[in-house]
Amino acid sequence: MYELSAEQREAAAAVRRLLYAQLPSRALVVVAQLGVPDLLAEGPLDISAIAERTGTDAVALARLLRGLAVFGLFEEGVGQVYSLTPLGEALTSGHPASALPSATLVAGQFGEAWDRLLETVQSGQSPFERSRGVSLFTHMEQDEELRATFDDSQGRGLALELDEILRSIDFSVYPTVVDVGGSDGTFLRKILAAHPSIRGVVFDLPSSTSLQAERTAPDPLEGRYSVATGDFFDSVPEGGDLYLLSHILHDWDDERAVRILRTCRAAMADDATLMVVDLIAADRGQRDERLHTAALMDLYMLSLFGGNGGQERTAAQVEVLLDKAGFRITRVDALPSGMNVIRAVPTA
Repeated sequence: MYELSAEQREAAAAVRRLLYAQLPSRALVVVAQLGVPDLLAEGPLDISAIAERTGTDAVALARLLRGLAVFGLFEEGVGQVYSLTPLGEALTSGHPASALPSATLVAGQFGEAWDRLLETVQSGQSPFERSRGVSLFTHMEQDEELRATFDDSQGRGLALELDEILRSIDFSVYPTVVDVGGSDGTFLRKILAAHPSIRGVVFDLPSSTSLQAERTAPDPLEGRYSVATGDFFDSVPEGGDLYLLSHILHDWDDERAVRILRTCRAAMADDATLMVVDLIAADRGQRDERLHTAALMDLYMLSLFGGNGGQERTAAQVEVLLDKAGFRITRVDALPSGMNVIRAVPTA
């Protein structure tokens, strides 16, 4: 009935793969909710044992795991015995870059926001603003569990980038580093551990830095590392040689991103450096696979913050923000992962 060219056939098949990509995502969330990856981290188990320990139907669970095995999450052996692959291990709680906190977010309020994307596009508003009357970050200040999961997700994701950044960037030329919005200090502590001659300050809201108070073991960075609390829209600590903004600007609309940059500029000496670490979005017409992560994350930001909220920006858009705040770019390092490290200095 329908005659298709080879190009039309491939396009129709490809768009269906995108359409149905929601299903593996949902399946990942379900196995994370059930705790299957952590169960199998202890060793292979047959389907009846997994079903018994997770309180699930063995037949349905087997189909779920078999489907994910095709995507490389699990291996199915003789007798329906399942084991973890390296991909599946990345969903365990013990993995240094575990995706488990992210899956927990998607299983809850962030996933609900994804489901309301049509409303978000129609209204341009964040689903949190529509349903709760406050922004996502204000809501998280009122929901300690959500905030803790979000910070954990951010910290685990940072582990994917740190080694690459430290290999590419020489932080030793900055005697004092101020990590603005640095949460639990993971990034800054990694920098200090790699460069014994420098010291640093992590700065964030009290709710974001509170996890650091739970450290009970002696701190090997004592004397070189300190915590300061406050709101980066109002002020940030003075005296830094490098001001680090890692995945901060993409959380905010243009106006508030410029406010953050201006606050940093007010605290900085004329010879200090600003470093922005963020994904860079594709320019018009670009379809490089290395830009897929930025495209996915921009859709993620759209689903959470609405049309005029947090977003991944093009290099030109970031430059405009920096210029408005009184900075000029001196260097851009585009890393293999797609992450970009932008260095800027105050303009005269």
